[in-house]
Amino acid sequence: MTNPRHLVWDWNGTLLADLPVVVEATNAAFASLGGPQVSAEHHRRRFRRPIAEYYAEVLGRPVPAAEFANLDKVFHDAYLAGLPSCRLVDDAVDALTGWPGSQSLLSMWLHDELVPTVEGFGLAKHFVRIDGRRTSDGKGGTKAPHLSAHLAALGLAGDEVVLIGDTVDDADAAKAVGAGCVLYSGGFTDAELLRATGAPVVDSLRAAVAVAAEQRRSGWR
Repeated sequence: MTNPRHLVWDWNGTLLADLPVVVEATNAAFASLGGPQVSAEHHRRRFRRPIAEYYAEVLGRPVPAAEFANLDKVFHDAYLAGLPSCRLVDDAVDALTGWPGSQSLLSMWLHDELVPTVEGFGLAKHFVRIDGRRTSDGKGGTKAPHLSAHLAALGLAGDEVVLIGDTVDDADAAKAVGAGCVLYSGGFTDAELLRATGAPVVDSLRAAVAVAAEQRRSGWR
């Protein structure tokens, strides 16, 4: 990899500390079908994309597209109700201001709700582009195609980029486009699962930027 000059940030669980609200909303979705409730630790160890596969595991049966759409609506409504209680990860602002190159934001949250939320936290000025999810594939799919489209819109190749995220799906997306990746252990995924991806795993966002900056100086390996 050439020396990366651009950071792509994940939002939920990475810059935004919203795991408790996500778990509450997930449990609201399961409760709508009389399903079981899950803990934050269960979510950090078992959640994955496509989300329909995670729902199927918890419910013990396949989740058809129409049913997933209903579950997604329940989740969405519950998440929005809890969103005002969410705060940024403690060192998010320090991390954003510590990067010497350009930065953008890519989230799997709905674009029309993502942008005003990011603006509300005063972070939009840090990003040359903000992209959320504009369409649904009916199963809560993976980030890889969205990252590819995001980089194309920016005119960047994968080897010019490091993605900072908090899930195995973030690592898979970075690998799919040939980008570097640093994973934050304080978000949606257990650190052991993150380390199994082979990507660097750190305990703070400032550390994530420091790892990315070192690769900017030396080239990604």
